[in-house]
Amino acid sequence: MKRRRLDRAAIGFAGLIALVVVLMLVNSLRPSPGIVLPSEKDEGVQSGEDDGEGSLSVVEIRPDTVQAAVATLVRPESYRREVVVQQFWDSGSGTLENTVTVSGGWTRVDQTLARDRVRHSITNGESTYIWYNSQRTVYAAEAGEITADMEQAIPTYEDVLELPVEEIAAANYQTLSDMNCIYVETAADAYGYVLRYWVSVDTGLLVAAEKQLDGETVYRMWETSSELDPIIETEFTLPDGTDLLAG
Repeated sequence: MKRRRLDRAAIGFAGLIALVVVLMLVNSLRPSPGIVLPSEKDEGVQSGEDDGEGSLSVVEIRPDTVQAAVATLVRPESYRREVVVQQFWDSGSGTLENTVTVSGGWTRVDQTLARDRVRHSITNGESTYIWYNSQRTVYAAEAGEITADMEQAIPTYEDVLELPVEEIAAANYQTLSDMNCIYVETAADAYGYVLRYWVSVDTGLLVAAEKQLDGETVYRMWETSSELDPIIETEFTLPDGTDLLAG
């Protein structure tokens, strides 16, 4: 009788150990916050469950599910970051260094050009203000078709949502410079161009992109630093003292 009790105790202890191991494995395989990757039976359809932080469940990232994943991403309302943009052509290349500050609907881009000339622009999608270096003369105009992404000279990754699925050549989940990203690659368009995007699942920001023509890189951008919820004091004040945020 005593041996039988010991056997039962041993079996119970072994079961407890197995349960602990399973829980440890589940936790170790859990993806980072921002996007949840459930089992394949969900087939990439948005889940009705919310984790309390606004993230939705999608299936593993692949060409037929990546649009559902991208649709769950939201850019922060306030941030500051630095972005480098390179463009290549037959006779050479050019580099732009952008300091980007965003607050609400306003985006400011301080863009370092050749010979250390700096182009400043502030836009909210309706009005745009541009001036150079420390000049007090400001060019004001309606934004028209010019977007904040265009001011930064970066592609708009949300365009992926409008692509037919067959035009998405590759998509997966990658880590880039310690950032968890959704990677999307388009098929070559009518002119032979291929676009590659790396979008952070934590911030919803495009952190890197490439454009290739016949296998040659003609455009490249990448984020070098970022700060969420920065202290913004005078970034959205024009040279004449007009505070755009106050208006």
